[in-house]
Amino acid sequence: MKILVIGSGGREHALAWRLAQSPRVSHVFLSPGNDGAGHEEGVHCIPVQGVEDWLDLARREQVAFTVVGPEAPMAAGIVNRFRDAGQAIFGPTLEAAQLEISKDYAKRFMHRHGIPTAHFSTFEDPALAHAYLEQVGAPIVIKADGLAAGKGVVVAQTLEEAHHAVTAMLGGGLGEAGRRVVIEEFLTGEEASFIVMADGEQVLPL
Repeated sequence: MKILVIGSGGREHALAWRLAQSPRVSHVFLSPGNDGAGHEEGVHCIPVQGVEDWLDLARREQVAFTVVGPEAPMAAGIVNRFRDAGQAIFGPTLEAAQLEISKDYAKRFMHRHGIPTAHFSTFEDPALAHAYLEQVGAPIVIKADGLAAGKGVVVAQTLEEAHHAVTAMLGGGLGEAGRRVVIEEFLTGEEASFIVMADGEQVLPL
């Protein structure tokens, strides 16, 4: 069985390495891959980018299924495209991925379904965002709505920091990801993550 893993980071490297150890797997293609992963036994890095190129690769190599790591391909609709083409793929659809792609969408989803979450407001107008900051004060959390490669969240301890973050994000510093900002209540406490796999009917805790 051949498997395609989409991504180039350490997470995808680890996935490819572990999958390659299965006796049921003959080849693991990691795309675009990285220099280190190419040295793993059974892992072949294929330096292509883009949904259509990955779909062509999956068809050409007759992979059994594809695993998507990064958020960006999910945001590009790779899961929907593969499914439409009859290619098995593991990952959220574009619709489900909105929970990760858009912080505003995720917050509204939680609010709509009664899931506890920090109080928030969303802004596209800098003047309104700055006025809101003056009302709520600091500490406060400023988040770019979109995917920003880990650079889209600022925990501002002072109003000066908060105003600076809003100006930077809404001023185009993060591109399309910062076109909208979520200003969120600052909460104290321990952070915990609970990760599961789900298919819409069954839930498997990891």
